Amino acid sequence: MKIHPIEAGNFKLDGGAMFGVVPKVLWEKTNPADSNNMIEMGSRCMLIETSNRLVLIDVGMGDKQSEKFFKFYYKWGGFDLKKSINNAGFSCDEITDVFFTHLHFDHCGGGVIWDNSKTLLQPLFKNAHYWSNERHWEWATNPNSREKSSFLKENLLPISSSGRLKFVSSHLEGFKHKEGLGFDVLFVDGHTEKQMIPKVLYQGKELVFAADLVPTVGHIPVPYIMGYDTRPLLSMNEKENFLKEAADNNYYLFMEHDAHNEVITLKNTEKGVRLNKVYNFNELFS
Repeated sequence: MKIHPIEAGNFKLDGGAMFGVVPKVLWEKTNPADSNNMIEMGSRCMLIETSNRLVLIDVGMGDKQSEKFFKFYYKWGGFDLKKSINNAGFSCDEITDVFFTHLHFDHCGGGVIWDNSKTLLQPLFKNAHYWSNERHWEWATNPNSREKSSFLKENLLPISSSGRLKFVSSHLEGFKHKEGLGFDVLFVDGHTEKQMIPKVLYQGKELVFAADLVPTVGHIPVPYIMGYDTRPLLSMNEKENFLKEAADNNYYLFMEHDAHNEVITLKNTEKGVRLNKVYNFNELFS
């Protein structure tokens, strides 16, 4: 097995929205804002290479939306999903599986593109199966009013109509191994219904794809949760349990949305779980 970080494109989001009720004087210590109160975000995806599969976890927001759409997200850094996959030594046609932690546009939008005539939307990874779970798919395709702007039909319907959509079986508690994918999955419901958090054993280390459970290093303190979370009290409880497990078991967290910290570990302190060490992925895993 070999794992490749895939940079799908950096962007910016409102710092207040990313930290909810936490005062700016606190969150800007770790996530400094620009003059528009926007903080820098990453879209660091994970490509898992095995002897017979290439599994891509999340795909960023893509580039098919309108210019007006992207004016809200201030893309920066020059990263590109397809170029990053190519730089890892693969083509998009070689991807066998695309696993969505959840279906908010910044996690799944890159999986669908326009055809050459710009008249038909189609899956980018034409030979891949696309993985979600049944409860979250239902949640996303019949969205509540709060999340409606995050679940975009143009990101979802072309996948279902392609016949390449598959569902992961759900379970109630903890990480459990999913034979069809080759890694463990934790289901959490605070951010959105049935977000999936993958954990893979890699070079003797438990590597967790943190997704929106712990978006950035600045979100490690339990009360520091996003204004986007649909069930904030549940988010706090789920994150507290996960952070303790991660610190106790020396998990390595692969940070999808932290533009500046690729992999981190945690430690227990008198104030709760806090940041331990920060690593560059390619230096940590040779």
